[in-house]
This record gives sequence, structure tokens and C-alpha cells, in this order.
Amino acid sequence: MKKSIITVVGKDTVGIIARVCTYLAQNQVNVEDISQTIVQGYFNMMMIVDTDACSKPYAEMVTDLEHLGDEIGVKIRCQREDIFTKMHRI
Repeated sequence: MKKSIITVVGKDTVGIIARVCTYLAQNQVNVEDISQTIVQGYFNMMMIVDTDACSKPYAEMVTDLEHLGDEIGVKIRCQREDIFTKMHRI
């Protein structure tokens, strides 16, 4: 199983979760866990996803998500789980 961590941060607007999840579903990326909060008008979401069945190469998916973030006014970052874990070790 190929897991990745997707983070979405920015000013809260209608449809952020819908747009991100629609893109993932259209590309056969399964959302395994999701957490989101809104603090004083700022949106923060973290997702753990399985990219095993993704219909696109990983790098293309990462770029698509970055562009989607630009379209909806948020910053979207996608990293492989092993890299994310190593970067956030204490």
C-alpha cells in the first residue's frame, strides 16, 4: 500500500473539501483518514490517502493538487508517508 499525506491550509471558503475529494475520487485515490479544523476563518485539513490505484503518475498528481490549491485559494501539499514521517521526527 502506498500511503501519502495531503495537507490543505488557507482561508476558509465553501467547497474546499468537496473539490479536493472530487479530484482524489476521479483519480482512484482512497481517503483513509481525514481531519479538518477551522480556526478564526482559516482552514486546515490533513488526509492520509492510499495512492496504490491512482490513475496518474505520482508527480503529476502532486502537481495537479498544487494547481487545484491555486484555483481555490489554498496551499495543498502532498508527500509520501515515509518522507513525511522522517521529516517530522522529534
